Amino acid sequence: MVSVRGSVIAWTHTVCAASAFIAAFVVGYTLHFHKIVTNAWYSYPEEWFPSVSATIGDRYPERSIFQILIALTALPRFLLLFTHYYVNRSVITLLVGVVRTVTCGGWVYITSTDDHDIHDVFMISYIILTLPWDILVIRNSEHKKWKKIVMGTFFGTLVPLVYWFIQHQIHRRAGAYSIYAYFEWSLIILDITFDGLAAHDFEQIKIEVSHYDNEDDKARNTTENEFDITFTGDLSEKSEVGKKNNEDSIADISFDDQEGVVQQDRSLLLNSNDDEITILLRETERVMYPEDLPSPPEQDSFMYIIVNIFNSFMFWTTLTSLFCMIWHFPLWYMGISGYETVVIATLSPILLYIPLANVIIDQYGTLLANVLSIGAYFIESPEDRLITVAVATALSVMTFALNLNSLNSSTVTTFSVTWALGLVLSTVVKMGFFTNNPLWAIMDETNGGLNFPGLIVSVLFALITPFTNSCHLWNKPKVQTRLPYYQRILASMGFGSLVFAIHQSLTDASTLIYWCWEGWSSHKGPMAWPWAALVCIVMCFAIVTINQSKRNMFITLALSTLVVSLPQVKEWYKFIFGVLPYTVSIIWTIPSYFQMMNYLQSPGLLTFSFSIYVILVLAHVWTVAYAFVPYGWLLREREPEVLFFSTILILAGLIKFDNLTLFSSVTFSFLKKVKTIVVLIMILTATFTYQIRPTIVPEPYHPEANLITSGIWTIHFGFDNDLWASEDRMINLIKDMELDVVGLLETDTQRITTGNRDLTAKLAHDLGMYADFGPGPNKHTWGCMLLSKFPIIKSEHHLLPSPVGELAPAIHATIEAYGELVDVFVFHSGQEEDEEDRRLQSEEMARLMGSTDRPSILLSYLVTDPHEGNYNTYVSEKSQMYDIDPTDEDRWCEYILYKKLKRTGYARVSRATITDTELQVAKFQVLHDVDQISDDDLYEYRTISSDEVPESFKFPDKFLGEGERGHHYHVFDEPRYFD
Repeated sequence: MVSVRGSVIAWTHTVCAASAFIAAFVVGYTLHFHKIVTNAWYSYPEEWFPSVSATIGDRYPERSIFQILIALTALPRFLLLFTHYYVNRSVITLLVGVVRTVTCGGWVYITSTDDHDIHDVFMISYIILTLPWDILVIRNSEHKKWKKIVMGTFFGTLVPLVYWFIQHQIHRRAGAYSIYAYFEWSLIILDITFDGLAAHDFEQIKIEVSHYDNEDDKARNTTENEFDITFTGDLSEKSEVGKKNNEDSIADISFDDQEGVVQQDRSLLLNSNDDEITILLRETERVMYPEDLPSPPEQDSFMYIIVNIFNSFMFWTTLTSLFCMIWHFPLWYMGISGYETVVIATLSPILLYIPLANVIIDQYGTLLANVLSIGAYFIESPEDRLITVAVATALSVMTFALNLNSLNSSTVTTFSVTWALGLVLSTVVKMGFFTNNPLWAIMDETNGGLNFPGLIVSVLFALITPFTNSCHLWNKPKVQTRLPYYQRILASMGFGSLVFAIHQSLTDASTLIYWCWEGWSSHKGPMAWPWAALVCIVMCFAIVTINQSKRNMFITLALSTLVVSLPQVKEWYKFIFGVLPYTVSIIWTIPSYFQMMNYLQSPGLLTFSFSIYVILVLAHVWTVAYAFVPYGWLLREREPEVLFFSTILILAGLIKFDNLTLFSSVTFSFLKKVKTIVVLIMILTATFTYQIRPTIVPEPYHPEANLITSGIWTIHFGFDNDLWASEDRMINLIKDMELDVVGLLETDTQRITTGNRDLTAKLAHDLGMYADFGPGPNKHTWGCMLLSKFPIIKSEHHLLPSPVGELAPAIHATIEAYGELVDVFVFHSGQEEDEEDRRLQSEEMARLMGSTDRPSILLSYLVTDPHEGNYNTYVSEKSQMYDIDPTDEDRWCEYILYKKLKRTGYARVSRATITDTELQVAKFQVLHDVDQISDDDLYEYRTISSDEVPESFKFPDKFLGEGERGHHYHVFDEPRYFD
């Protein structure tokens, strides 16, 4: 038998860890001093002391020496963690310690030379986790004083550390990095010292390793040559049994891991007095049913609440990511592509009938779903990425269904509240990232995605989810309730309708706001900023007041849906009396439906629920895509009716349900923690609202020349050709072309299949422009948008005649440019197949343009050949409009027309891979005495060379020749300038 004191573990860990850093420092300082003190700005003698990262990771052989020695620290490190667990019996401390150790390995073995960003992510994560680790260890320690001093010094050192890093990185101050390195090395010393102080806590622990090889020993063990490792020590203060008996040993009790039985020396029972027998039986019970086995957290604990909030966040992230990506494929195929069938991934609960599926999904469903959902961004192929997210969605929905079935009457309400909080969190995060979820598979590090950090965090949450949610099975038995068959069907249909209503209306805070938007005027309605924040706050209010009677749910949901659906109610009236109460009432119904679906205990009925959800999603898309889908005419322009029908199904499912006792099992502690989290979410909402506020004062690029540089671009709903979000790439080109006014087409992304996104939010903010979203998502168009560096005085939205084909949206806006009022029209006509529609639209558009005598610009998508057919209606005496370049014969879709302005330039810029349509740009000069100029002088077509053009009037030279980022002047290879 070998016996070792527990303090040896702490000392061994200290020696191994310290020797790794010391050896690397000595070798590096000796061999590569000048190289490891050199940084991005300075070298020796300005810098004289190396950072930790440079010492341990930049050079051979110190890098190899460090990694070998730090690898030797692994065994004492994990022994340290498990000994802490033996002393403290704290599962949380053990989990934090393990995760912290993994992050340590991340920054140790992925050096700043290998990948600077990943090294920093792991390093920061390690420092963050050090706080709960130190607190938990100190809380359970009997020797607190020096640990508190070391911890306080550690986190106090972070202040000068950050200060000197800013001096180095931002201000580029000589010598700052060496001073920063002093504090960085101090953190290493303090961290090792803190763990070394555990030697005091482990002093009374003895580790014994025994080897049995004789016949008597074999009789006490199930296998030959079995090793028995035993932790012993005086832990009487932590043990109820120890308080009653301070003797070293009462009985010789061993636990056989293979047989699971307790063996006792019977003679000890026969020879013991009553008190000893009582103590012995208690000790036996403790071994057979140990109280110190890890038990899941209570449902009113922060751990349970936070884990399930994050899981709900990931559920909505995955589901919205899938449907956001689907639209890319029918868009390119101009019809049904076949990839739409991935929606059947949401019907995955039916797979829970497969033997062992429940076990696998319970343990690994969340992990696999998170890894595939976020990790899909590594996949370049749009098709493969879509399929990967579809698999993730199937796993996520199965996990959600399994959780619903595992609940019981005492757990269903708390779970439903955390699920609702996760929904709100996803909406708030989308608002903060300009309506893109940073974990979607259309995002990556180039367009604002946080996929890699999100992948790490989601994996950590997924690893503890099975343990956390096992509390569903540790509570009271389920209350068995038999519902009539018709009510089961109604409940199932209502639940599917509820998921649809949430997805359509609440997964982005700006969606229903645009149902209210009618354009700029003296009484304009709510805009996405800042009123999206109010929607998020109202969602929080709904959760705090979620314990409502069925009567309140019915009245509020029915009346608010009616107001939202009625086209006669507009702007603020629709927002205040429709959107806000609708948001509240939908969230109020969540616990009731969770209760009912838990009663049903049927994966089949949950599958039926999601089939209803899919049908409603398709119906909601059919209302605008009727020209491309079978039987589209049935639902043409019936978006409000689809919403109203979903509400009817939700209410029908609640008819027989009584939820007056729904919250009887919710503890005061749980409600208090929920309110705390709601306050934190509201603070996050306020923070995001402040961060995305308009910060750039809109100003034209060339006011000295009275120039308006205008453009027209069809942007394919903000998806590039490879299925990545394209807002940042569009912003770069629009900035480089110095556009003052731009019309964007195919911009209405406020639908489930385009992610419920608001492209105007990101574009207007980053470009510093005023924006008009155009006809809202309840107007059934593909959308048109206006961005302007000039103030929009007023704007009107029009739906042009479309008796057969898709609706043609138009914006008629009046801007103030250099003291003059200028009218700007943005217009998308119908498709080639609908000839009569396009003829009627051309006549109506000519009437609108001819109705104003002010200088005007048309930025349009006309679907006509130059000088043929409807072209002669747009360019006519009725419209009084002129073509920017009537000699350009190579056009079909995009045209720029104008009147009472001086044209100075025209260019066509290739799209790269952002979309399938070029950007057309025209420059106009605003004239204050335009009515005194003859039409011949104003509209006569005379071109000049670029050498004759003043610098202010020129287009950027960077796009000449091969251009930049795939953009270049094409068709006539360079801009045209006019006299």
